[in-house]
Amino acid sequence: MKSDSPGPPEAEKITIIEGPPPTFEERADDWVQSLAEAAQPSRTALTRLRTFNGPALVERCYRAWKGQRPMQLEYRSEDGRVEHAPIVAARSAQVDEGQMLMLWVRLPLEVEAKVDWGEDPSEAEGPNPPSATP
Repeated sequence: MKSDSPGPPEAEKITIIEGPPPTFEERADDWVQSLAEAAQPSRTALTRLRTFNGPALVERCYRAWKGQRPMQLEYRSEDGRVEHAPIVAARSAQVDEGQMLMLWVRLPLEVEAKVDWGEDPSEAEGPNPPSATP
């Protein structure tokens, strides 16, 4: 008997098409850790990306999650390999330089990330948009 049940849903993607690989900041906020429960050991990190359409990209994430589809960040690593990181939260903000997309992603333990211990307790709801991004 043939099974008509589909496999796992295809992941939606946000792709970095130009520029250097993203910088990941490991966050120590409790709310972030609750988003990253997974079968494999991982950690959650924040990356900030300049964009021309931040609100539309956040909306794409929300639509995918509402439809029970995973959302991934696709980027090239330092050595040129295509990498993927599951997106667990997204936010858009307007900064002096334009629109910024903030993505919280789940990274395998072997991916390097800068640790940010969150000095300001008010950041528990998410970081304030930076005034500049390198």
